[in-house]
Amino acid sequence: MSAGASAMNYELAGDLKIGQVGIANLRIRTLDVERLGAEMRDRVARAPKLFERAAVIVDFGALPGTPDAASALALLDALRAAGVIPVALAYGSSDNERLAVELGLPLLAKFRAQYESPDAAANAPAPKAVADTAPAKAAAPTAAKAPAASGEPGMIQTAPIRSGQQIYAEQRDLTILSAVGAGAEVIADGSIHIYGALRGRALAGARDNDKARIFCREFHAELVAIAGHYKVMEDIPAELRGKAVQIWLDNGQIHIAALA
Repeated sequence: MSAGASAMNYELAGDLKIGQVGIANLRIRTLDVERLGAEMRDRVARAPKLFERAAVIVDFGALPGTPDAASALALLDALRAAGVIPVALAYGSSDNERLAVELGLPLLAKFRAQYESPDAAANAPAPKAVADTAPAKAAAPTAAKAPAASGEPGMIQTAPIRSGQQIYAEQRDLTILSAVGAGAEVIADGSIHIYGALRGRALAGARDNDKARIFCREFHAELVAIAGHYKVMEDIPAELRGKAVQIWLDNGQIHIAALA
């Protein structure tokens, strides 16, 4: 077992959450560069298809103060060495904004809302300079927490979703009558119902709706996530693979159980 895996048995130095459309947000809890690098290397080693060269937003909001540029640069170098690509900082204080300028990175306010109350997110000032260096598919929906049910009918997808395709059901549930192929991605602000095989990624509760669920008839997922909390294939019990399952979130932990 790697040093990163040992550290993950206890409190993590950084919480990694999957954003609304696949981009990851790393909230730094302990500015221990060596430990954070080890944790990220472990994540990449366990799921290289998902995390190798993945775009990551770095959030210093959980720290008592904004780190200096030298410490932040050391962290960015450690993350790159671990196999991911830091593309921006999450918006925070004016000190954080100055740090972003020193690092040559943009600020993305919308990712900060995943950890704040809806009121705090709504009242947060916009950063002076916002640019997204991530690929176009990483452009997230608005930051404000949206209800799962908005009166909109659920979205129904009848055709198979093939590798490289992405489907997003905004402010509603998503029902897929066929299969989700490996390398495909399905996202919903509400719950996701899949009546065929799930071989790609499924992200429910994309706007921080922790009551959303995922249901599928044949479970082979590369990744499943609810409200940003995720599990990858390597974390899923072998006895559940290929089974009909439901997936839900309880106290920040993903649970997967076979359907009767």
